[in-house]
Amino acid sequence: MEVRKTRLPGVLVLKPKRFGDARGYFVETYNERVFRAAGVAATFVQDNQSLSAARGTVRGLHFQLPPESQAKLMRVVSGRVFDVVVDLRVGSPTYGEWLAEELSAEGGEQAYIPAGLAHGFCTLEPMTEVAYKVDRPYAPQCDSGILWNDPQLAIAWPVKEGEAILSDKDRTMGTFAAFKSPFRYEPSVG
Repeated sequence: MEVRKTRLPGVLVLKPKRFGDARGYFVETYNERVFRAAGVAATFVQDNQSLSAARGTVRGLHFQLPPESQAKLMRVVSGRVFDVVVDLRVGSPTYGEWLAEELSAEGGEQAYIPAGLAHGFCTLEPMTEVAYKVDRPYAPQCDSGILWNDPQLAIAWPVKEGEAILSDKDRTMGTFAAFKSPFRYEPSVG
């Protein structure tokens, strides 16, 4: 497996090896031993999948607050996404910074996002399916987020504000400036 560290501590882009022949390919998308060796210490407890019918669908920027904060392992099952994370960990050298990666089903990349980061994506193709593992179950009382187009974050989304397809929830998230982060950066954790 190829493992690439990003400039945000603890955020990894992983690319499992594909074994192909005339029939297609086989890939092991998750193996606890291999992922632990790559630096992914999370124990995943829930799998989620979403389908976005239209190009330009934005989901995010989402996270769960403590005590139910989640690490995620995210991959694209079909299509392509512009995947974004924002560091919300007070004391992190990259606090308040965002990072974007293009992930695709064809490329097979996966993103590991530790707890304490907001996550979102914009679909770059219609009928895009995303699957992700989380290390804590969904807890509606801890569900939170930041406005996808927050002016302070100034994320360079590949869709214009008036063209983005959003849920009502994502249209009304709070701003980064108003968010009082409960997350703390722990260098040993990443």
